[in-house]
Amino acid sequence: MRRKSWLAAGAGTVVLVGGVIAAVVLSGDDDGDPAPRARQYSAHSACLLTDAQGVTGREAAPVWAGMEDASLATKAKVMNLPVFGPDNAANAVPYVNTLVQRRCDVVIAVGGTPVAATRDVAGRTPKTRFAVVGDGRTEGNVTVIPRTEGTRAAAARVVKEAVQGEPKG
Repeated sequence: MRRKSWLAAGAGTVVLVGGVIAAVVLSGDDDGDPAPRARQYSAHSACLLTDAQGVTGREAAPVWAGMEDASLATKAKVMNLPVFGPDNAANAVPYVNTLVQRRCDVVIAVGGTPVAATRDVAGRTPKTRFAVVGDGRTEGNVTVIPRTEGTRAAAARVVKEAVQGEPKG
């Protein structure tokens, strides 16, 4: 008889402790919504095409930094794609086309080969916005970002202007 009462008391204690633990764990914190674990992006994106050095290259680094600045301000997603393989425009054209197919609001190119390929594709893709870092003048759907100390700010401006238009359909 004594043994049964000890077992009953032990079982009751286990159930009680389990209930208290469950109540504490499930109650959570009612001070508001939890902080988001991932950044919330808008429906817009800006894409950077670089040479094989990627965003760490001397010419690409300030452009990428400007794109990230614009992303913080607009919540647009920024992504980059380095061109690998032979250093010629024919090899880089499929990379530009990939970014067009991803429906980037603006495709920015930096480096000789990526810029040449982007200019080529831009002529056949008038509904997509492009920007190239280098020389020349802005024409049609291609904006020129000059190589200056203000490249970072210019890249940010190009992204902001592109994503402030109508949302992609």
